[in-house]
Amino acid sequence: MEATRAMFLLLIFAVLVSSSQSGSIIPRPRPLSSLRKINTTTTSTQGLLQNAGTCSYTVVIRTSCSSISYTRDRISLAFGDAYGNQVYVPRLDDPRSRTFERCSTDTFDIYGPCTYQICYVYLYRQGYDGWIPYDVTIYGYNTNPVSFYYNVRMPRDIWYGFDHCYYGARSGSAAVK
Repeated sequence: MEATRAMFLLLIFAVLVSSSQSGSIIPRPRPLSSLRKINTTTTSTQGLLQNAGTCSYTVVIRTSCSSISYTRDRISLAFGDAYGNQVYVPRLDDPRSRTFERCSTDTFDIYGPCTYQICYVYLYRQGYDGWIPYDVTIYGYNTNPVSFYYNVRMPRDIWYGFDHCYYGARSGSAAVK
């Protein structure tokens, strides 16, 4: 009886330890890794197409209901594919138009370099209000719609987001996971 009881307690302990060590299956945003660089010298436009190598994107950003009622933070965006094609938008915010209010959805028409399947997105927040994005969804011509779920307070003055790209080690090529 004692041996059975000891085995039962050992089994429960093993299950508890194993479940506490498993990570979340929902990816969490992270600071920009050393594998990725944001090219802030080439900016995208929110207006007319400027040249033949330009594609249009629709970016939908939902602000969390846990965020402050409105923000004066300056919000920048960068996204791209595994082949080095990147779209950078230096400022999405506009306090006069009430962008990024709590529980709101903001849609942006953006023009920039053409990409293949988008596999990374980063946001950059400057300011002291503490804006919390809920998610970012990107639609584009050569790419399936893709969503990235944040729902965490954005750190200030760092690129913060997701990189789901896969980079082939031997050939130097890249592909989406």
